[in-house]
Amino acid sequence: MSDPARAGGPVVALCGGVGGAKLADGLARVMCAEDLLVIVNTADDFRHLGLWISPDIDSVLYALAGLSDPQRGWGRRDESWNFMAALRALHGPDWFQLGDADLAMHVERTRRLAAGESLGGVTDALRRALGIAARVVPMSDDPVSTRLLTDAGWLEFQSYFVRHRCRPCVQRIEFAGAAQARAHPAALESLHAGELRAVVICPSNPFVSIEPILALPQLRAALQACAAPVVAVTPIIGGQAIKGPAAKMLRELGCEVGGAGVARRYAGLIDAFVIDQADELPAAIDGVVLHRAATLMLGAAQREQLAREVLALADSLRGA
Repeated sequence: MSDPARAGGPVVALCGGVGGAKLADGLARVMCAEDLLVIVNTADDFRHLGLWISPDIDSVLYALAGLSDPQRGWGRRDESWNFMAALRALHGPDWFQLGDADLAMHVERTRRLAAGESLGGVTDALRRALGIAARVVPMSDDPVSTRLLTDAGWLEFQSYFVRHRCRPCVQRIEFAGAAQARAHPAALESLHAGELRAVVICPSNPFVSIEPILALPQLRAALQACAAPVVAVTPIIGGQAIKGPAAKMLRELGCEVGGAGVARRYAGLIDAFVIDQADELPAAIDGVVLHRAATLMLGAAQREQLAREVLALADSLRGA
C-alpha cells in the first residue's frame, strides 16, 4: 500500500536549532527527501576563534546526516575534545565548546567563505558531502545578528545563550541587518511554487529561531502570500521547553507560557498549530486550526510519527 506521507509534492520547513532539526529529520524520513527544503535561521551565526560558526545550520545538517549527539542534544555524536583541552591549557577562550570533529565543519566553512563562496553555496556543498538528500538553505546570505536587551545590558545571542547560560532577563530582541537582508533565492522560489504541499514551522524557539527568519521582509511577504497550508508545531510541553529558553522568554516578554502563547505569536501567518497531547487545547485563535499530537521526539520513531501527523494535517487543510 502506498504511503500517503510520500505523496503530495514539495514541503518547506522553517527551522532553528535542535528541536526544529529533529522534526526536519522526521520529515525527510517519511516523505521524498528531495522534495524537502529546510530554511534555517542564521541570526545565531557568529565569528569565534577566527572561525565562522553557524550553529543552527550545523544542528540541521548533523540531524539529517544521522550525526547528532543524542545525549548532549547538540554537536556530533562520538565526539572528542582534545582541541578544547589544549585551548584551555593555553588559557584561551573556552566558553564556546568546539569538538574535534565539529571543528572540521567550521574550518571548512570559513575556508570556503574566505575564498568568496556564499553561505548558501557553502551549506549546499557541506550538505552534499554529508550525503543529505533534502535541501538546506540559510535564510539569507547576508549577515543578520540577534541582539537581546537584558537586565545585564545588550548581549549578542551566543553570549546570552552560552556564556551567560540564558540567565539574564530578556526585555527586548532585535535582529540587526534583517530589514536589509535578502532572502535566499531558493527559499523564495520554494515558497512561491504553485505545487507546494505545505510549509512547516518546526518546534524551535519562536523568538530567536523562527522570528529572525520572519524578520526578513521578503520571507514574511512570501509566507503571507503562500497558497499552501502553513502548520506550526509547539516547542512547549506542559509549560516547559524541552531544551533552551523558550518558556523563560515567553514569561519575560509578557506572553502566555504554553503552546497557545506561541500560536498567538504566529497568528496571521499560520493556518494550523500543533499542541502537545498532554496540554489542554487553548481557547480559539482566529483563523488557526488547533490540533493535538505527541510532540516529544525522543527517537526516530517519534520524529517520523509527528512528521506524518503534521503532513496529514496540512493535507486535510488543502483537501488532499
